[in-house]
Amino acid sequence: MDKTAIKTFAINSRKKLMEDVEYKMSLVGITKNKINDPISSADGIETYQIGGSTNSIYDEDITKREQLVKEVNEKGFENVVEEVAYTWFNRIIAIRFMEINNFLPAKTRVLSSETPGKIEPDIITEAFDIDLDYTQEDKELIFKLKDENKLDELFRFLFIKQSNKLNEILPGLFEKTDDYLELLLNISFTNEDGVVRQLIDTIPEEDFGSQVEIIGWLYQFYNSELKDETFANLKKRIKISKERIPAATQLFTPDWIVKYMVENSVGRLWLEGHPNDELKSKWKYYVDEAEQETEVEQQLITLRKESEVLKPEDITVIDPCMGSGHILVYVFEVLMDIYVSEGYTEKDACESILKNNLYGLDIDKRAYQLAYFAVLMKSRKYNRRILTKNISPLLCSIEETNSISEEFINELILQDKTIEADLKYLISSFKDAKEYGSILNIKNIDFNKISQVIYNFESNNNLNKFKYWNNIQILKNIINQSIILSENYDIVITNPPYMGNSGMNPNLKDYLKKNFPNSKSDLFAVFIEKCHEFCKSDGFVAMITQQSFMFLSTFENLRVNLINNYTIIDMTHLGAHAFEEIGGEVVQATSFVNRNTFIENYNSTFHRLTEFNSEKGKEEEFHNDKNKFETNVKNFEKIP
Repeated sequence: MDKTAIKTFAINSRKKLMEDVEYKMSLVGITKNKINDPISSADGIETYQIGGSTNSIYDEDITKREQLVKEVNEKGFENVVEEVAYTWFNRIIAIRFMEINNFLPAKTRVLSSETPGKIEPDIITEAFDIDLDYTQEDKELIFKLKDENKLDELFRFLFIKQSNKLNEILPGLFEKTDDYLELLLNISFTNEDGVVRQLIDTIPEEDFGSQVEIIGWLYQFYNSELKDETFANLKKRIKISKERIPAATQLFTPDWIVKYMVENSVGRLWLEGHPNDELKSKWKYYVDEAEQETEVEQQLITLRKESEVLKPEDITVIDPCMGSGHILVYVFEVLMDIYVSEGYTEKDACESILKNNLYGLDIDKRAYQLAYFAVLMKSRKYNRRILTKNISPLLCSIEETNSISEEFINELILQDKTIEADLKYLISSFKDAKEYGSILNIKNIDFNKISQVIYNFESNNNLNKFKYWNNIQILKNIINQSIILSENYDIVITNPPYMGNSGMNPNLKDYLKKNFPNSKSDLFAVFIEKCHEFCKSDGFVAMITQQSFMFLSTFENLRVNLINNYTIIDMTHLGAHAFEEIGGEVVQATSFVNRNTFIENYNSTFHRLTEFNSEKGKEEEFHNDKNKFETNVKNFEKIP
């Protein structure tokens, strides 16, 4: 995989898509500085002045512009541009992955052609042979655009039709677009410098060949300039806003570290009750437990007996900072190994994993969409009909209740007054939720009753259900994320966001001071605490974090709490250069697997890889016994 080419493409694509969105907005009188009125307006037509020329829009496009104006007024011009550009980027990348892997239902390429050297995408050549729910008006338009040789315009039309058709099997990524998003799409297959041609021409097809990992790299690199800009603003004492937290804190986890964390948590939980040498040999980064004293071994025997009754479908795994789903995709692989070892078919295992095992949260909707897509594409590898099963992964993008109207809440309470306290609790808990994400503490209330009231409200003939449609959808998502946040899990695995106190806005600072006093100085440390709260007693927490919590006096209380209440099973001290894309000493990391209970006198395993100055070097030295030692953590000279 050529990461340099992927990075160049992603960065350039963001610039190009944002420029295109701004240009399309200018055509309807919307600029960074002003929302202009039309220079003329008649029934079904509006005309706008653009420099020395004019542009007219008609009928439905006028309504789309009105929606766009509302979004710009609510979110701000720059946020709308960023959001629209990334939405189309997500869909372009997803369709590219699907067409290369032959996952598109129509089996017809959308962005390219299977014929070598052919520039025109197959979807244009075979437009009438594809089921994209054409109306008679659509068919006439296709004829017209082909006849007039307006092939880029036809390409955009067909791309939107394909995106909307994919809503049937991938609704979490391909939301139906009949709004301003369509008005702002400006892709081309004839422009050699455009996003589509650059994607086709610069990134080899084999990089997309069943390697869902490329989705994560594209996400990280797409955000890289926004991340740099955010940290440049920090030097000007501009705090990180909730809109920029994802870009500022996201960091793609090295593949081998993902395997290390997953195999030594999910794999370990299973092997404790179901010894299997074939499975163990398959997991290359699994580490055997250190030799223990007799009394410790007796405690471990008891714990292993508890694991003996565990069935594959019982294992619950969450990544509370899932990003683009890199960790969850490998969890899927390990779970598939476990299911197959127990005699399940890959087809049945695939459905069960989606329904029972995998959970994920993120504050960034764009990351959620890619994680959703990555998990389902991994599923499609094992079950070619999985996309038609209407099974949605148990993943959520954290929603806020800020836009839910008080009037709507009162309408629901009128349906059933017994939900009033719980409903108001949810509304208050998720105000400005994107400031806090999955560190929110949510109690387990009667979610089913609130869901039933919403269902009844939608099912009756009250026209208010149309008035409050957006409120209803948001509240449904709030309930789904609340259920995930209020549960405990066998395994918690994540690469948490890294954000020091100096970058936090006042709301986040106050929340951490109140709820996480031992770790408030950095979000990664807060997540160490939160992940142990998420985990069931005797379960496993696996993380990669900055190493500073191991040494700094700031985290002394956190260290004492960890050492006295939990058990380090395995720790790999990585130090600097653990991430290939980050130079110097910027991020010094450690990765660990803790059991969520205290076992006195337990001998932990440690790998010291700090002296190796590359991601590859650390991986190669991981298996070298010279870099490994086993000891009780309390044997260290100074704790804390």
